[in-house]
Amino acid sequence: MEPVTHFLFGANLGRLGLNRKTALATATLTLAAEAADLDVFSRFGGSAFALNHHRGFTHSFLGVPIVAAAVVAFMYLLWRMRGRKTRNPNLPPRWGLLYTYACLAGLSHILLDYTNSYGIRPLWPFSERWISWDIVSIFEPALLVALLLGLIVPSLFSLINQEIGARRNRNAPPGRLAAALALLAVFCIWGLRDYEHRRAVAALQARTYENFDALRVSAYPYMLNPFLWYGVAETPNFFARMNVSSLTPEVDPDGTMQIRYKPEETPITLAAKRSYTGQVYLSWAAYPVTETETLPNDSTDSAAYLVRFRDLRYLYPGQGARSPLGANVLLTRDLKVVSETMAMRASRKDEH
Repeated sequence: MEPVTHFLFGANLGRLGLNRKTALATATLTLAAEAADLDVFSRFGGSAFALNHHRGFTHSFLGVPIVAAAVVAFMYLLWRMRGRKTRNPNLPPRWGLLYTYACLAGLSHILLDYTNSYGIRPLWPFSERWISWDIVSIFEPALLVALLLGLIVPSLFSLINQEIGARRNRNAPPGRLAAALALLAVFCIWGLRDYEHRRAVAALQARTYENFDALRVSAYPYMLNPFLWYGVAETPNFFARMNVSSLTPEVDPDGTMQIRYKPEETPITLAAKRSYTGQVYLSWAAYPVTETETLPNDSTDSAAYLVRFRDLRYLYPGQGARSPLGANVLLTRDLKVVSETMAMRASRKDEH
């Protein structure tokens, strides 16, 4: 998920009542819920290196306790710099408990990232296999609204109470009920999306494509419509791409199914797949396809072929040829790599 959802999820965990047990609980949970994305610094190694290491170690079960330790160490440093002061002097920080909270928040990060189609590798380094639930978008407005309300509503009621002079129990954790309802709403959204996702996948599996049975099918979510899905079906010779209505359920309700035949394997595509970018991309992509373009250049030392890698799970209908998270490999006539680019960026990498 995008960072804001992770932060809000961690903050709601703290407001759930965990902040009654130790000082710095909400801050620790909020930071630890997003800390796994520190792997963003892998971008300094290049875009292909970033793809290879994003959602790797820091998003694995093995990495959770290590990332949690880093977060707690950071909180301890801030606490010392503040002169060992907390908002409530009668509630000191309990570092062992804070470490447990940080591990819990780290697991929440893995869970949230698992729900979208990008995927995670929770068993890294023992397994490089990517898994995903495919039920929500990376940016999911419904989750954001629910989690944001869980934090805002108690503050609004607190201001109203202050205006009318109402008394409240100061020993009660702030916003505990609202946080519980917000987290419950998140799980309800997941439940609804999972149910509709299963209906969409079942509809895709129940039909044939150009008289061929599908080898495998997948359904990917649209951001604002929980009943509309983007379906991909693979047959021995081609991929079929279409929308799926899980409300009916109906495959290709708008009659815009697109057939994309599998490209022929050539020495050019094989050379591109052996490149660093090619190997990384193919290990991550769910429905990879290649496109080969011959460039108008007679020099043997310059790029003669352009091989594009695309993942069909991101080629939503109506999106056009330029998809996010693609890759390009430029090759000379003797099939040496000239440059490699990722995610439709123009940056160049050194030859591997």
